[in-house]
Amino acid sequence: MSRAFLFVMDSVGVGGAPDAADFGDAGSNTLLHIAQACAEGRADHMGRAGPLSLPNLSALGFGDACAAACGVFPPGLSPASAATWAVAQEVSPGKDTITGHWELAGAPLSRNWRYFPRTEPSFPPVLTERLIAEGAIPGILGDQHASGTEIIARLGEESVRTGQPIVYTSADSVLQIAAHEEAFGLDRLLGLCEVARAILDDLGLLVGRVIARPFVGASAEDFHRTPNRRDYAVPPMQPTLCDRVVAAGGRTVGVGKIKDIMSGAGISESLKGKDDMALFDLAVGAIRDAGEGDFVFANFVEFDSEYGHRRDVPGYAAALERFDARLPEALAALRPGDLLIVTADHGNDPTWTGADHTRERVAALCAGPGLTPGSAGLRAFADVGETLAAHLGLAPGAHGESFLDAGRPLQGGPLP
Repeated sequence: MSRAFLFVMDSVGVGGAPDAADFGDAGSNTLLHIAQACAEGRADHMGRAGPLSLPNLSALGFGDACAAACGVFPPGLSPASAATWAVAQEVSPGKDTITGHWELAGAPLSRNWRYFPRTEPSFPPVLTERLIAEGAIPGILGDQHASGTEIIARLGEESVRTGQPIVYTSADSVLQIAAHEEAFGLDRLLGLCEVARAILDDLGLLVGRVIARPFVGASAEDFHRTPNRRDYAVPPMQPTLCDRVVAAGGRTVGVGKIKDIMSGAGISESLKGKDDMALFDLAVGAIRDAGEGDFVFANFVEFDSEYGHRRDVPGYAAALERFDARLPEALAALRPGDLLIVTADHGNDPTWTGADHTRERVAALCAGPGLTPGSAGLRAFADVGETLAAHLGLAPGAHGESFLDAGRPLQGGPLP
């Protein structure tokens, strides 16, 4: 048997999605635009300067995949001499975390999510009324589309004073509830999110996630969100790679918010850390500890949550460079027979308008002893999960196909 590992750099897209215009994202490209900003000196800030430096990701084919996806090689990166990579394209009608992770794990979305309109109020009155009554709260603030950090700064003091939580949404299928971790109470906030999840389900509103957003601080000037975020997600609508691994007698170890994304389905153990570097420590430890037939599924969220949504180009560039510097630790932990794929779930171009995700293709960078170098061309997101499943010797799933076959040419072709 073998071991399999999937690292998701949350939101690190490489552009080129043919249906990007349908999402208002034609021309968006997270990696390319960050690399161009760095090359032009527009991302020099707080100690990081110069061209984007990603030698380890470059060696795995990151720049090559970006060029294949969008037609432009990102400045600062180098072509790979002997890498195994593909470009993956999403088929599900969404550009959010849950949709991307489910499809990567072999379960494309079979129904459309419910999205809330860009009106004020955004939420249907029956939802708001039930949340206030069943959640035993004096009312809500917000009820609109907003950036989480912005709305907490704007309404946080009123929330602390009145005891009313801040309830908001975005372009994703999500209902987020922010409250002061001490004044409102963390346990109370988590309980309120559970109530919200139950109400949505009872009303038949297929909303992907309810997210608890606790924050601390004394005033708008120093409010900041804490690591105690919790996601209450709809369970996957069909079995994922996580379930298939467990059914075959292996273990699925979720690192970061994977357990939340999968609503616990198929997750044997969940490891959480305070930031991406702590999560990287846990992911490397999980690789070292994994047994035969095990699957480690890790999400690194800060690219998206801390820099993409905040449109922070220098911060995003620095985060990419930090991740790249740690990558050799993961590669060194691989053993003969292992397969690691580094990929993403959607885009979040920090040079783009608004504060939402962007519809993009993603790179699928493969590492492990004995891989055949080259490009597997354009693949579906589900092919990533099916490649890992085939590597583990699992029976074929309902979606996708492996693009790796030891000793044979890569399966795939040129990108359109």
